[in-house]
Amino acid sequence: MTRSLQRTFASLLAAAAFLVAAPAAFAQAGAAGFPNRPLKIVVTFTTGGAPDILARLIGDRLTADWGQPVVIDNKPGAGGNTGSDFVAKSPADGYTLVLGTVGTHSINGALYAKMPYDMVKDFAPVTLLATTPNLLVINNDVPAKTLAEFIALGKKEGKMTFASSGSGTSIHVSGELFKTMTGIDMTHIPYKGRATAIPDVLGGRVTMMFDNMPSSLPLVKEGKLRALGVTSAQRSPAAPEIPTIAEQGLPGFDAVSWFAMFAPAGTPKAIVDKLQVEVKKIIQSPEVGRKLAEIGLEVVGSTPEELAAYQRAEIAKWAKVVKDSGAKVE
Repeated sequence: MTRSLQRTFASLLAAAAFLVAAPAAFAQAGAAGFPNRPLKIVVTFTTGGAPDILARLIGDRLTADWGQPVVIDNKPGAGGNTGSDFVAKSPADGYTLVLGTVGTHSINGALYAKMPYDMVKDFAPVTLLATTPNLLVINNDVPAKTLAEFIALGKKEGKMTFASSGSGTSIHVSGELFKTMTGIDMTHIPYKGRATAIPDVLGGRVTMMFDNMPSSLPLVKEGKLRALGVTSAQRSPAAPEIPTIAEQGLPGFDAVSWFAMFAPAGTPKAIVDKLQVEVKKIIQSPEVGRKLAEIGLEVVGSTPEELAAYQRAEIAKWAKVVKDSGAKVE
C-alpha cells in the first residue's frame, strides 16, 4: 500500500470513528447544558391529590437545584388520558414531563375502547417515584363501623354507589375489584378528579370511595370520613391501626397505586438519566422522604429500566382485573 493510500485509509478510519462517537458526544453535551429554560410537569388530575402533591414537591426542589422554573400544569380529563396524551405528543427534549399513574400507564389501555396514545411506545420511563395503598372511606352517617358490617349492609340494601377520580384510575378499579369479590351491586360514579369526588362522599351523595391515602388520610384523622380498610397486602406504616381489606375477609385483595415520571418517547437517554438521578436524589432526601411517608407514600426511586419492567408487569395484572370485572369505557 502506498503512503498516499495509507493516509487516505487512515483518514477514512478517523472519520468513521468520529461518526460513531459523535452521537454519544453530542448527547452528553446536550445533557450537560440541560436544562437551560423552564420545565413543565403535567399532572393528569386536579389539584390536591397524590400526583399533584408529588409533582409540586419535586418541582420546588428542581427549581432550587437547577435554577430553572418548573411549572406544574394540571390537565385532568378522561381518567388521566388528556394530560398523558399532551406529553406523548410534546417535543422529546426533556422539558415536558408527565407525572404518570397506575391508571394512565397500566390500566387505561385495557379499560378504554380507544386510547389516544400507547402506554409503552409513546413514553420514555424516567423513574418510579412512589407507591401507596388506597383507603376505602365512607361518610360518617353510613351505619357501618367495620368492613364486614359494610358488606352486609351492601348486600341487604342491594344498591350502592362508589366515587372515583376518573375512569381507569386505581381508585376506580379498586372499586370494580371490590364489587367483583363481594358481589355487591355497586354503581361507579366517575368524577374529573379527587377534588370534585371527595365533597360528594363527605356530603353523603355517594356511598363510598377508594381514595389515595395521601389525600384521604388527613380527612380520616380529622374525623370527617371513616376508613374501613387499606387496599395493599400489608398495613400501611402511615396508619397501622387501619386493617387491610384482605385480612377482613377478602383474601387476595391487593390494589396499590403508583406514581412515576415519564418523558416523551425519543428523549435522549443522557437527559433521561440526568432527570432520573436528580429526581431520585430529591425524593430520597430525608426531608422530602419524611413528608411523603407521613402522608402514606412509600418512596422508590427506580432506574428507567426498572420502571419499564414494573410497568409491563402492571399492565398484565390490571388487564386481568379489568377483564374479570367487565368494566369498559367507550
